[in-house]
Amino acid sequence: MPPPPRRTGAAPLCSAAVLLCSALLAACQPPPDGAGSAAPSGSPASPSAVQSGASSARDGAPEVAFTLADERITESSGLAASPRHKGVHWTVNDSDDGPHVYAVDSSDGRTVARITMRGIAPRDVEAVSVGPGGRIWVGDVGDNLGGTWNEVYLYSFEEPARLADRTVDVVRYRVRYAGGPRDAEAVMVHPVTGRVYIADKVRSGGALHAGPRELSPSGVNTFTEVADGLGWITDGAFSPDGSRLVLRGYFSADVFRWEDGRPEHLARTTVPFQRQGESVSFTADGRALLYGSEGVRSQVWRVDLAGDRLPDSARPR
Repeated sequence: MPPPPRRTGAAPLCSAAVLLCSALLAACQPPPDGAGSAAPSGSPASPSAVQSGASSARDGAPEVAFTLADERITESSGLAASPRHKGVHWTVNDSDDGPHVYAVDSSDGRTVARITMRGIAPRDVEAVSVGPGGRIWVGDVGDNLGGTWNEVYLYSFEEPARLADRTVDVVRYRVRYAGGPRDAEAVMVHPVTGRVYIADKVRSGGALHAGPRELSPSGVNTFTEVADGLGWITDGAFSPDGSRLVLRGYFSADVFRWEDGRPEHLARTTVPFQRQGESVSFTADGRALLYGSEGVRSQVWRVDLAGDRLPDSARPR
């Protein structure tokens, strides 16, 4: 059966409308580092995503870390720091780019490798994450038809030891949600347990879904909800030690303590103003967040973390 039509990119008026709506929503949110904020990302907190007492230490001011120099990267929609190659970050385009994943050198923003996934015809790639053992995970989980596709897909491959353009074999996983189809843009692989999580994109408050402890490449993998009321999520990432989870929207981001397989809200953190904020990643040392956006030669911004937002392994002892 032929795949549903791909997204071909929003018209300028649609993009403007999205940004205007997002800005209005953001204006209603508590300020960054809001120790008094009542819930993450503008949605009521659920019992599984409650806020704890957050540190009063303020995160750093946003600053440009690097600019994506490759003009083939037009809609960067995911970002993940490489644990194997110092200063390298992986990213993906979210529409009509084919089965490609880009390795970018953060020192100058140039692409040092483009990986082609053999035998894959992506529908709506939205996320990239790195799991245990240096495996790269790509989330073909978008659903711009409003949550109508019964199945979405995850692809994984081993991060190359040497960075160069190449074609690789991948493992393909079929994904369904216990509660039925939904749109999503955030895929997070826990760096310790290897469990895969997906956050759906719901303006009134998205939910976090956990996959089976081990995914099956031959059967259907059902993801079940473990937390809700998390906001309008466009991306997320675990810290390198797995003790923190960050979830971002277009104009807001929240840091959670990760404990016993569930998020506990700590605080809202600073987000730079971007054309269309689509991605977030911890740096390889866990001490800062990197924020990416769509657009040719888009900038990746850095925000240094402080207080409770710092992962356990990065906090002063």
